Amino acid sequence: MKIAILLSVFVAVVVARPDEELYSRYENFDVKELVSNLRLLKAYTLCFLGKGKCTPEGNDFKKLMPEAVQTECGKCSEKQKSQVAQVIKAIVEQLPVEWEELSKEYNPNGDHTVKLNQFLDKYAKN
Repeated sequence: MKIAILLSVFVAVVVARPDEELYSRYENFDVKELVSNLRLLKAYTLCFLGKGKCTPEGNDFKKLMPEAVQTECGKCSEKQKSQVAQVIKAIVEQLPVEWEELSKEYNPNGDHTVKLNQFLDKYAKN
């Protein structure tokens, strides 16, 4: 019986997707602080661009960004979608030059622009 339990735990650990853990880890991230503090917002943005130091959270977000862009944050909860949209909106409005760089980095062909705008319209409510 102990071996069956141990094997079950092992399988759960091996099969669990690390990115899903990352998504759930940031369910309660303080977005209001980030979007209301230009210095902090710029630091995160520079991290995403590979031009600045990253906090552990910034590194995690940077790892998730390509997939989130491709899937319109498909693995995000509704709350996280709202948080992501608020951050994007803040970057667009407060850091337009950096936003252009992020767009070129994560959406180089503009394939996701229409979907991104729809995402922002739906979720970027304060």
